Amino acid sequence: MRNLTMRAAINEALRQEMEADERVFIFGEDVAGYGGIENVTTGLRERFGPDRVFDTPISESGFTGLAVGAAMVGRRPVIELQFTGALTIALDQLANSAAKMRYASNGGYSAPLVVRTVNMSNGNVYTGQALEAWVAHVPGLKVVAPSTPADAKGLLIASIQDPDPVVFVEHTGLYNAEGPVAEEPVAIPLGQASVQRRGDDVTVVSWLNMVPVALEAAEELASEGIGIEVIDARTLVPFDLDTVLRSVRKTGRLVIVHEAVRRGGFGAEVSAMVAESDAFDRLKAPIIRVANPGVPVPHSAHLSPYVLPDKSDVIAGIRRVLESG
Repeated sequence: MRNLTMRAAINEALRQEMEADERVFIFGEDVAGYGGIENVTTGLRERFGPDRVFDTPISESGFTGLAVGAAMVGRRPVIELQFTGALTIALDQLANSAAKMRYASNGGYSAPLVVRTVNMSNGNVYTGQALEAWVAHVPGLKVVAPSTPADAKGLLIASIQDPDPVVFVEHTGLYNAEGPVAEEPVAIPLGQASVQRRGDDVTVVSWLNMVPVALEAAEELASEGIGIEVIDARTLVPFDLDTVLRSVRKTGRLVIVHEAVRRGGFGAEVSAMVAESDAFDRLKAPIIRVANPGVPVPHSAHLSPYVLPDKSDVIAGIRRVLESG
């Protein structure tokens, strides 16, 4: 085990899968000569050549459609949408072609492709968005959202090997985060959450950049004798509901934290799944969601903290649920 940044862990996953499977190739805007806007694909063109790592025109719909076609004939494309706002341009190809391929062809075709995209890539109204709930709504798409370098590597390997399309959501605030990562190319199965911290008083479910924020909040509240169980969902589709329910049955309280807008965010789906389960009767208080209240993310570094959740917001949410029952 070595300490790697998430940037390096993702790069290593791409390199190892390209070495193991000649069908894997990478393309998108600035992924070859520039190495990606976050330098995640640096060095891959030099290692594998321009036939397997190449730049495309600024046409997200066009190169996503190319990925769908390539996947249908047996290739394993990995494409990069530089920010999740670009999903609005590529969504036709993803939702109406890739996601429906297996169903519409009665199993005759599939679309094993990976779309890498970035939440909060520049902190402004266009690129500073979190739209994972959009793609989670589409049957046929799997959605991955890692928070640690080790998970990013293992889940990306699993995503590339998956027989169906996967939207792999990264976070610009996590690329420099460091953590232990195995050298071996070990896949982490999709649909398995990770319990990052044990506790008996409140369950907190989160993903991406909000997981370390939740852990910081849990650490601060531990000094008051409050035990917070922090669950990193890791994948939204498929979602590991069993792990969440086991925790909720123990704590009786649930707080869900994400950077996306609260209205229609994936936290609402998690809340609904728990409310519809047998764990609902074990709840001692209403479920709390901590999220963007419904405001575009300002470009100003002074204003964006008023919109995006931070540690104090998570602590406030936990105190609310404790005060409620």
